[in-house]
Amino acid sequence: MQNIKKQTIIDRNSFTNSELQITNSPKAALKYDLEERTEIFGENIIYLCKKVKVAPITRSIIDQLVKAATSTGANYIEANGAISKPDFKNKIHIALKEAKESRHWLRMLKVAVGNLPIQNEIESLSAEAQELILIFRKITQTLKKNE
Repeated sequence: MQNIKKQTIIDRNSFTNSELQITNSPKAALKYDLEERTEIFGENIIYLCKKVKVAPITRSIIDQLVKAATSTGANYIEANGAISKPDFKNKIHIALKEAKESRHWLRMLKVAVGNLPIQNEIESLSAEAQELILIFRKITQTLKKNE
């Protein structure tokens, strides 16, 4: 019997919540890919921001959100290519800070857009930002513990 793990993701085409089934059988061993996850997070933020009406209030929030969310993945990718342990540690800390900033800007965007239909997408992406924060925080704690 195969174990099935369901992961809530944002579908790129319809941008609605859907479920992805991942099988963990010996034949279909899948590698957990945090690089891909952070890239999808950044892409989904971009898709979300394209739906937001640009106004004086939302303009700066959108700019900051896109920068923080895409930087989360970029810094994690750089951490994986680090030339030293201190370099890795620094990039992971930056990825953590950018994920926290993304969560902050998502909260501000939620207030700025009011009760538009994109509230559910904002909440889903906020939850994903929180999960990334927990992952990066655990990595930094492990690094500190192993010093």
